[in-house]
Amino acid sequence: MGQELNKIWLTKTPPKIVYEDDDIVIVNKPWGLISHPKNKEDKSYSVTQWFAEKYPDSKEVGDDSIRPGMMHRLDRETSGLLILAKNKNSFSFMKKQFQERIIEKSYLALVKGCPQSKEGTIDSAIGRVGIKRTTREKDGHLNDRKEALTHYKVLRKFQEYSLLEVSPKTGRTHQIRVHLKSIGFPVLGDKLYNPKESEAPKDLTRLFLHAFRLKFVSPSGKALTIEADLPEDLQNVINKLE
Repeated sequence: MGQELNKIWLTKTPPKIVYEDDDIVIVNKPWGLISHPKNKEDKSYSVTQWFAEKYPDSKEVGDDSIRPGMMHRLDRETSGLLILAKNKNSFSFMKKQFQERIIEKSYLALVKGCPQSKEGTIDSAIGRVGIKRTTREKDGHLNDRKEALTHYKVLRKFQEYSLLEVSPKTGRTHQIRVHLKSIGFPVLGDKLYNPKESEAPKDLTRLFLHAFRLKFVSPSGKALTIEADLPEDLQNVINKLE
């Protein structure tokens, strides 16, 4: 695992459509695929490039030309569900739900050990120190400080690890990864916030974080709950822990 976690992984595997109607498309993003380019010069294959090619009539939808249709993002190392809007009206409708925190997002994360409480809420502002996000203040100050709230629940306990369901109530960069680290249970396979490779199962070759469920109301007024199973590589890790 050591060699693999030290590499920067990128993939050209396209996302898989799991739901679609006239207004939105929901995809299951593979790990290693970026959600959108960093800037106009970044030519890396991304979810938004795939979207613009597959839905050319929607490539002008959104607030940013390099992120057509994209309502939210996932880190490159994170797999799972993403919502993209196919027209301007649906983009505005979904954007309002995100701003009002109506949309429920749930992730699966594997951590070393197990939190004492079966359920809990982490209410800690997140800021920045260099390229890393943190909850720790330095000299009473936290750069780029933003309030952040994350709920977690222990789903399964193994001998050395536990599987958590994690629901961020705000949408800060690296929120789940930073918040779980702040309570002493960093996500396994996280080469940025948890570089202790010896703590992870030997078969884990990437960040164990998967966006598995979305609950929201579609622009057409339909209440939707969309789920995506753990990818095969992560499920294999769980199978070997049982």
